[in-house]
Amino acid sequence: MTAPQRFRSTPAQVGAWLWMAFAALNLADIALRGRDLASAATAAVLLLGCGIAYVVGLRPVIVADERGVTVRNPLRDTRMPWPAIKKIEAATAVTITYTGDGGAERTVRAWALQTSPRAQAKAERAARRVQSGGGAGKLPDAAGRTPTMFVAQQLNELRTRHRGTQSGPQTGERAAGEAVGWAWPAVASVAVPAAAFAALILAAWLS
Repeated sequence: MTAPQRFRSTPAQVGAWLWMAFAALNLADIALRGRDLASAATAAVLLLGCGIAYVVGLRPVIVADERGVTVRNPLRDTRMPWPAIKKIEAATAVTITYTGDGGAERTVRAWALQTSPRAQAKAERAARRVQSGGGAGKLPDAAGRTPTMFVAQQLNELRTRHRGTQSGPQTGERAAGEAVGWAWPAVASVAVPAAAFAALILAAWLS
């Protein structure tokens, strides 16, 4: 069994951890010196920022293993077995089209990696130049490809490799191994400090 491959945004992770460090220092200061309602409200805002940093910067990831692909977005997770996946494409994000519950076609857009429309258009122009020049139609490994293009290529190679190892879902049946649902710990990491901040603001207004 090979280890799962994970695709995520390094800049987003770095930004999230920087915010966590900033928030930790300020929360420590509030714990030592803060004793009023304003300090509590500030702490709630810092914790809300930590929740947002977690769900936007640390949580999103695309995980590919021998059985399928898991797309972990800020608040929802989607698990798709290889036989259910119909196509994997790259634009401003990696999108996966698959056969879902009852044979319905579904599409999930991954938050893990994002490409600006400008960068996408530039890469597409580079690809057209290579093809019009009579080359093999393939770009150099590092040139002319956005991160989403690279990840889509890797996932399509894995899909081809695993395509024949599992039987596909039958029409009208749920794709074996498919799972879609809310990530409740992630929801709570944002909702709880947001509710606490709202309660503190209301308490300040009523006092």
